[in-house]
Amino acid sequence: MDISLDALQVLDAIDRKGSFAAAASSLHRVPSAVSYSVQKLEQDLGIALFQKQGRRAIPTNAGKLLIEQGRGLLQAAEQLSLDAQQLASGWEPRLRIAMDHSIPDSIVMNAIEALYAIQPRIEISVATEVLGGTWEALLEGRADLAIGAVDSAPSHKGIHHEPWLTIPFVFVAPADHPICQEPQPLSQQSINRYRLVVIRDTSRNQPAISRGILSREQTLCVDSIEQKISAQRSGLGVGTLPLHRIQHYLNSGELRQLQVAQDMLQAPTRLAWMNSNKGQALHFMRKKLQQIDSPDGD
Repeated sequence: MDISLDALQVLDAIDRKGSFAAAASSLHRVPSAVSYSVQKLEQDLGIALFQKQGRRAIPTNAGKLLIEQGRGLLQAAEQLSLDAQQLASGWEPRLRIAMDHSIPDSIVMNAIEALYAIQPRIEISVATEVLGGTWEALLEGRADLAIGAVDSAPSHKGIHHEPWLTIPFVFVAPADHPICQEPQPLSQQSINRYRLVVIRDTSRNQPAISRGILSREQTLCVDSIEQKISAQRSGLGVGTLPLHRIQHYLNSGELRQLQVAQDMLQAPTRLAWMNSNKGQALHFMRKKLQQIDSPDGD
């Protein structure tokens, strides 16, 4: 092969840093070594990969193609290396977590802290998803562990899942909102007269899950639980929220809990992972999280 991973790494560094000298510094090499790598690759392929504009190195069209597709090869090589390490040690070098927005951050962070205590070098990433987005992150390989996944698991034979916490939700509105004057428990017809604040399902390719949306005629869609709380505190709409996130607003009287006729205020959640993942970090996190029996972390 005329193209090596090392050469692709050099091209990537030049494109990111803008010059041969800056790329050499980032790769801890001398500039002449970077120049030689590029010249040799250009000679082997018979094409020009960069053109100079002052001190900057600008990739040609052919150079752009190699850089863009080469990055995919570099990522694949890195993943191959990580997989080999996992197979050899049993402790995976990284753990990717997708957690539902309703799960208290402290529960997950406490489990991560315990994992760091025994594996301080592991790379951990945490992404917050909404409704079906947690399942999708697992199915599409963007997460190793789904925490707080809701509703039924997708019909995929490779997924293992088990019951976890049930998150209590409450239907709330500002104390001076007109819905507070409606007879309780609120009927669906009564709720439909007011704007609901809902969080978008973060699913990209899977069917979206709707929860707590009784009418789509009047909805304000937001991207996070923080935005939803803010919108409802401002009187822009009403809706359900996790009790643990708004208890202090209820205690102060800023928000008022309303009874509803339709039972939609309990959210059973699940832990889920792929059967093929035998990593010890995943196993550790699962066991640690299973010790939690309430949203307060107790």
